[in-house]
Amino acid sequence: MSENKPLDPQTWFHTKRAKACVEALSKVGFTAVYAATKEEAVKAVLEHIPEGASVGIGGSVTIRDLGIHEALKNRGHAVYDHWDTSLSREERAKARDSQIAADVFLSSTNAVTMNGTLINIDGTGNRVASMIFGPKISIVVCGYNKIVSDVEEGLARVRSYAAPINYKRLGLEFDENAGDVEKAKFYAITTMLAAKPGGKEKFVVVVVGERLGY
Repeated sequence: MSENKPLDPQTWFHTKRAKACVEALSKVGFTAVYAATKEEAVKAVLEHIPEGASVGIGGSVTIRDLGIHEALKNRGHAVYDHWDTSLSREERAKARDSQIAADVFLSSTNAVTMNGTLINIDGTGNRVASMIFGPKISIVVCGYNKIVSDVEEGLARVRSYAAPINYKRLGLEFDENAGDVEKAKFYAITTMLAAKPGGKEKFVVVVVGERLGY
């Protein structure tokens, strides 16, 4: 079999789009990386985490899809993960509070535009707070399915797709017909990072050529 076998049309499309997104992210100060597979994404993430660094993990299905949690523990990192079901309620709350003081914060994004803007909507804000401020290194991993053309499409994606699915995953009801005041509880905090935040030593965005998370 030829090593230069052409990509199938769908893979070609998503690869081309993901690489263009990486180029746009690089232009606005992010350390952007393209990873063709989940395995390459894990390798890229680990390469950007210094030895001995403490790592906070935000609520992210994408990060769970990668299975990176155990890899971090096996390397001896202190890991603060409030989704860890082995922790008590009090320990989970402490882990969430510790994330903003960690050396590295690892999470995903709800959407990333083709011009390099990260879009996130949170209910409580712990994820976006640690992503933007606190840890000197932020690492965001996202599958090609989260790439959107612009901010308008990104916000629509989160509100009509990602948010309802995530609320269902958490056992909560998401009412699309609720009024503006009720919906505001679901969309309490919206952030758009058009460039790397000034207080960060490094902000890594790994765009993966596979479908990951919501």
